[in-house]
Amino acid sequence: MKVTWNFGSFLSARSVAGDTIIELAKKYPNVWAITADQGGALKQYKKDFPERYIDVGIAEQNLAGIAAGLALEGNIPFIFGMIPFMTMRACEQNRTAICYQDLPVRFIGTGGGLTSGAGSTHNAMEDIGIMKSLVNMTVLSIGDPNMVRDIMLLSMTYPHPLYLRLAQGKQDRMLYEPGKYEFKIGMGLTARDGKDATIFAHGEMVFEALEAADTLVKDGIKVRVIDMYSIKPVDKDLVIKAVKETGNVLVLEDHLTDCGLASVIADVFADAGVYPKKFKRLGIPQVYAGFGSGEELRKKYGYDKTAAASAVKQMLE
Repeated sequence: MKVTWNFGSFLSARSVAGDTIIELAKKYPNVWAITADQGGALKQYKKDFPERYIDVGIAEQNLAGIAAGLALEGNIPFIFGMIPFMTMRACEQNRTAICYQDLPVRFIGTGGGLTSGAGSTHNAMEDIGIMKSLVNMTVLSIGDPNMVRDIMLLSMTYPHPLYLRLAQGKQDRMLYEPGKYEFKIGMGLTARDGKDATIFAHGEMVFEALEAADTLVKDGIKVRVIDMYSIKPVDKDLVIKAVKETGNVLVLEDHLTDCGLASVIADVFADAGVYPKKFKRLGIPQVYAGFGSGEELRKKYGYDKTAAASAVKQMLE
């Protein structure tokens, strides 16, 4: 899907993933697309490669087992599904069938955070905590839909299980000009530089962080925004550098404030013995958020761009 790049304009991450899996299947005969009744972005793939397409219906545990079997036979299966069900319903199978054997299965999940619009049963508030706890599992959270293709291509030579977290995947903000940056597993990206504070964010919240930084610069506050798209492994050097250079740290994420990126970054501080002047985390509190758009719920629970800007100001007072 060729789209003229323009910062903040929209593109469907699902469509990018669907186009990329076709591109990969043409080049690699061991690529499979498998899903649990979530094959909307795979319609063309199904037509082009029916012999390498499986839809098990609403049975994510079976899907994980099939993916493991395919991988044991030398294939690279890409699982397309909704995050709550692929991470919670199939948690045991992911752990034992896939991670225990360290198999190259790729999970592409949609509905990260409170973006599903379908209420608490379909919201993905705990997924990062669950998936990063699994041995051998790599956890990435993507904000720019164009990054999906880069990561999927990169994953073809990556030997471990990999979880790729997307937002709703229908209208995603473009943040980076295609080809300008090289994305690597285990790295973060400084999306904006600044000296007064650092906002670490991932996924859809990177755009919110950049918007907050734009607001703050009007008050003479220069905020560094780091897109921590690789959560496990995390870019420890980038975290420590930001703490030393800016002092104040805010973590902004569409996930429970416990057990997500904020917890990862706090662990980096503790392990390295390098501590910020002030540290604050904004995200989903300990509630089942219910229905509403992602934008509505972020505002309701105090972790949108306005809340982020206010938190930075409070740190600097």
